[in-house]
Amino acid sequence: MATVQESVTLLGQVPVFETLAPDDLQHVAEVAVPRRFAAHQVIFREGDASDTCYVVRSGHARAVREHADGRTIALAHFGPGDIFGELAMFDDELRSATVETLDEVAAVALAGGDMRRLLSRHPDIAVKLVIALGRRLRAANERLARQSFQTVQSRVAVVLDGLVRQAQDEGADRRDVLVTITQADIAQLAGSSRESASRFLAVLERAGVISQGRGRITVHDPQALANYVY
Repeated sequence: MATVQESVTLLGQVPVFETLAPDDLQHVAEVAVPRRFAAHQVIFREGDASDTCYVVRSGHARAVREHADGRTIALAHFGPGDIFGELAMFDDELRSATVETLDEVAAVALAGGDMRRLLSRHPDIAVKLVIALGRRLRAANERLARQSFQTVQSRVAVVLDGLVRQAQDEGADRRDVLVTITQADIAQLAGSSRESASRFLAVLERAGVISQGRGRITVHDPQALANYVY
């Protein structure tokens, strides 16, 4: 069971809360509820009521959307320190995606009602959160703009680099970094076809940069990925 102080430390690592002072983080931590989810468990589904957001303490999850033809598209991967469902802090619109765990996940949950009551008592916190969310939106727009000019190879390399950095933040070595992800998910995160992503991953494998297994990739030389980003 996480203590309030442990929740304060975790929340302080989340970009959405980066503008908050220690006292503000304390207020948010006091309404946080520890939650645990089993591997491959759906935390919420697209179309569900948006009533809670979550900050990952350990483990990994992904956001997906399902098309009418049955195809599932991966939108994002989450690891320790990541937040998802954060718009529930401000409104109760329906979920825009499904979030499911990839392995066992420990998180803290922030109920939308609790957060809105907190923000009404501390409007200065609301202002800081809006500023932080605005920064995230600008960063997302810049990322989309960059991707529109990048090749498939470059986009796949950027996705792999991000996953490697996340693994290293969790304690992985500088080389031979294991990333648990499928080729299909990499392709979707990079905005490419699976065939194009697969061809480029084969190029990386022949170059000795990576090796592939079922649902996992080992990046032997993370620095070499930078050579493919342009």
